[in-house]
Amino acid sequence: MSQNPVLKWWGGFSEKHPSAAKWMREGGLFIIFSYVVTFLKYIMLQFLPAMFSGYADIGWGWPSANVSLFGIDFVWNAIGYSVEQGGMAYLLAYLISSFLGECVNFPLQRNFTFRSHGKLGPQIAGYFLAWVVITIIVNSINCVWVAVASQLVPDFIYNIGTTVLNGGVSMVVFFVVNKIIFADAQPAEVK
Repeated sequence: MSQNPVLKWWGGFSEKHPSAAKWMREGGLFIIFSYVVTFLKYIMLQFLPAMFSGYADIGWGWPSANVSLFGIDFVWNAIGYSVEQGGMAYLLAYLISSFLGECVNFPLQRNFTFRSHGKLGPQIAGYFLAWVVITIIVNSINCVWVAVASQLVPDFIYNIGTTVLNGGVSMVVFFVVNKIIFADAQPAEVK
């Protein structure tokens, strides 16, 4: 019975280079799961703002700084959105889609990518703290993106940009965070 050549190669590679094989497996699974979750977030961003349409005329944000970019005046916030950017409806949609996406991502990354068996409470706390920090960073950038892009392209296009931005920044930061919080008892063996 012959073995699949890819599996045979991987077995030899992982025996010779266990650390590299571990990083490749983790990185590959991390990216796959992250893209699936990013797609789910995009789908949610398509319908959630409409569910909260009653809050679209309520703007909330901090620090609410007036900015002009490319001839477009808008209010910049580290967290939150002005009425012109979708107001509370978009903020709620954004936070819910991001949070629910990470609720799916956390167990996938913990159990399959990093195969962690560490204490769940501290891992959830670390992951949640990372989500809060990432959300503020991404929202700071997204606030500019939404204000400018919403004047130039249809919402389904700028929602792609929002999702890619959120997913890209989240992936980079969460990979580092995950390597830290899921570092417990990770065997070098990667078969």
